[in-house]
Amino acid sequence: MNQETTPKHERILIIGGSSGMGLSLAEQQLAAGAEVTIVGRSEDRLSAARQRLPHPERLRTIAADVTSEDEVQRLFQDVGTLDHIVSTAADVTGVYVLLPEMDISVARKVMDSKVVGPLLLAKHGAPRLTPGGSITLTSGIAAYRPAAKGSVVAAVNGALGSLAYALAVELAPIRVNVVSPGWVDTPIWDAVVGSGKTAALDAMAKRLLVGRIGQAADIAQAITSLMHNGFITGTVLHVDGGQRLV
Repeated sequence: MNQETTPKHERILIIGGSSGMGLSLAEQQLAAGAEVTIVGRSEDRLSAARQRLPHPERLRTIAADVTSEDEVQRLFQDVGTLDHIVSTAADVTGVYVLLPEMDISVARKVMDSKVVGPLLLAKHGAPRLTPGGSITLTSGIAAYRPAAKGSVVAAVNGALGSLAYALAVELAPIRVNVVSPGWVDTPIWDAVVGSGKTAALDAMAKRLLVGRIGQAADIAQAITSLMHNGFITGTVLHVDGGQRLV
C-alpha cells in the first residue's frame, strides 16, 4: 500500500479543521475514505466547512476550545477511538508587535493555543489512539527564521519541536511529529498583515527556491506522509519551499 494513501475507515481528528491547512487535510482525507472529525471554536466556520467538504456521511464537526482541559476531556469522550490526531490550530491575533507594545495577556493566548492545547490533546488523546496511531502538531518557519515583532510566535513554534521530541519518547509506540510550514497562503495572513497580504506573499515567492508561496494542500500532503509512515517519530518535517536557506 502507498504510505501516503489513507486506508479505508481510518478515524482522524483534526483540530483547526474548519479553515486553512486543517480544512485542506480534512478534504484530502475524506476523499481518500477516512472518517474525519474537525474541531474548531467557531460554529459558523464549522458550518461553512461542512458545506464545502465532501462525503458528509463520514464527517463530524465539534465546537470546542482545546485550551480548556474540561472541553478536551469531553471531546475525547465524545469521539471515541482514533487512529490519528492532528492539530493545525493557532490564535496569533494581535501578537505581531514589538516588545514595548506587547500585551502579555495576548501572548498567553498564543501560548495556550499553540503549546498548552497540543499538550492537552496528547494527555487526553493518547489513550484513545489505536496501536500505530500518531499525533501531528504544526509549528512554523518563525522558529527558525525569526523576525522583529515575532518573538512570541518564534517561541511557541520552537517549543513544539521540543514537545514532540519528549512526547515521542513518553508515548511510544504512538508516534509524535511536527510539520513546520513556511509562508502558506491561508486566512491567518489576514490577521497578520491585513490588506498587505498579497504584496507580502508575492515578495516572499520571489525569494523562495521553489518560486512560489505554499498552499494549504502542500502542508496537508506533508501531514499525511507523517501520519502514514510508521518509521517516523520525534521529527520536525520542514515544508517551507527552502525558506530556511534564503
